[in-house]
Amino acid sequence: METILGIDLPTWWFLVIGGLITGYGMLDGFDLGAGALHLFFNKEESRRLVLNAIGPVWDGNEVWLVIAGGALFAGFPLVYGVIFSTFYIPFMLFLVALIFRAISIEFRSKEPWKWWRKMWDISYCVSSILITFLLGLVLGNLIHGLPINSQREFTGNLLTFFNPYSLLIAFTTLALFMLHGAIYLVMKTEHRLYAKLTILVNNCSKFFILCFILTSMATLIYIPHMTLAFKNHPELFILPMIAVFTLLNIKRNVDARNYLTAFLFSCIIMSCLLILFAIGLYPNIVISSTNPANSISIYQAASSNKSLKIMLLIAAIGTPLVLSYTVFVFWTFRGKVKLNEMSY
Repeated sequence: METILGIDLPTWWFLVIGGLITGYGMLDGFDLGAGALHLFFNKEESRRLVLNAIGPVWDGNEVWLVIAGGALFAGFPLVYGVIFSTFYIPFMLFLVALIFRAISIEFRSKEPWKWWRKMWDISYCVSSILITFLLGLVLGNLIHGLPINSQREFTGNLLTFFNPYSLLIAFTTLALFMLHGAIYLVMKTEHRLYAKLTILVNNCSKFFILCFILTSMATLIYIPHMTLAFKNHPELFILPMIAVFTLLNIKRNVDARNYLTAFLFSCIIMSCLLILFAIGLYPNIVISSTNPANSISIYQAASSNKSLKIMLLIAAIGTPLVLSYTVFVFWTFRGKVKLNEMSY
């Protein structure tokens, strides 16, 4: 099998897709977390400030999700077909929630009526929570395994997705995004809103630590295939140690009000958790809970080597461009949020 730097092409694409999903989580994660916290702010000025904190960047952050979906289709078309057909209803709800989040942000400021703004505030908060919850639910089911038969068809029903482990992963994802969003907002605000956010950050950190502990215990006890790689390669145990170290540093920096450092550590723990997830799955992408022989590996699902090589070159050119755009936007809109006549 053809390799680049000693790594075969399907594995390269597995890494590329994982990197894109991680980028989406780190960037759109704080947008979604900010939306999930939106109704905690009671004053009109506070809600406008937190909306304008994410206003210049939220739509650009979603680009990473679009690229990740395109990369999955290009690199592993079989997996794309199986996942999108299996999660058809959750993904339709996900798209509806994405639409409502977008129009809530854009429509809210179009009229001054109190009921109008309250309606879009609720829509923004609910859609942000729903997007995050569905992302966690899909991730949890991919870890847990899906009832896939030998024809690569999903044999479960809608209730199959709502197993206890996947629900726990969904709540953990929500907790992490809320923490990520609260830290971002506290960096962008000042005065009384800043003081309120310091309390929210502290509460969100406690919520996430609790979910992290419960998820770790549940994975070790009920999802044995996620620990096989670590048993076979003990050197990989350093990754869970880094995750725990990072979690402790988030709490330490939140308590010390070093919010920029806490934000960087929340990005790191998000990366660590997704890396642990990828290691547990590899070389599979979709695990069958009914028969391991029905699981889909990257080698079974990959496009031809020629296609993978061409697309890898395109990714090598395109990814730095997206990164440059992202850095430029964040640099341009750095600093505390100030309201003016152009604000939401």
